[in-house]
Amino acid sequence: MKMLSLEQELRENAYPGRGIVIGKSANGKYAVTAYFIMGRSSNSRNRVFVEDGQGIRTQAFDPSKLEDPSLIIYAPVRVLGNKTIVTNGDQTDTIYEGMDKQLTFEQSLRSREFEPDGPNYTPRISGIMHIENGKYNYAMSILKSNNGNPDACNRYTYAYENPVAGEGHFIHTYMHDGNPLPSFEGEPKWVSIPDDMDAFTDMLWNSLNEENKVSLFVRYIDIETGKYETKIVNKNC
Repeated sequence: MKMLSLEQELRENAYPGRGIVIGKSANGKYAVTAYFIMGRSSNSRNRVFVEDGQGIRTQAFDPSKLEDPSLIIYAPVRVLGNKTIVTNGDQTDTIYEGMDKQLTFEQSLRSREFEPDGPNYTPRISGIMHIENGKYNYAMSILKSNNGNPDACNRYTYAYENPVAGEGHFIHTYMHDGNPLPSFEGEPKWVSIPDDMDAFTDMLWNSLNEENKVSLFVRYIDIETGKYETKIVNKNC
């Protein structure tokens, strides 16, 4: 697999939809994740990220303009002990509740499938980061329709044990803009992860399409101590 430029991937795609990046900083000190949302409709664009305990949630920027909250208001990030869950929908809660009952990441997602927003049938993308005793691993999942056929759900899980410093993976909902929107294909993209959180945040935000980007979350977690730093960027502010 060829390592791709995350900046180039974002700059050359006007609508990757929602995206998750997970990896390890170049100095090996931090477990790193980023999550962004984009929108084409006024309802999707009328959102901001806000901190909620150790995680975040989406909320309407202008509540008076909120139309259908079902697929746009959710908690993208939740923390369960030494696990950080990042997803593009309310399956965050499904994973949290499942793993709290000793189910695995994959087992927890068995009760879910792609979003019911035909004809797009937006994939559910999810990530889990596990840090314990100075060790770190992560996994990513995508639940998608069978090439646009909602009668079948294709489930893929990718697990990364002892990730290499400076490396990470990027998964997003759509290959590119379109009607209907084409679901992500293939395994998560191999990308580099820098040490500098501010520079990483700026690169991600500045690379997303100006018209379609909505919000960005970035977190760097110290693998030894578990302490973390979070950055949130909202277009509506």
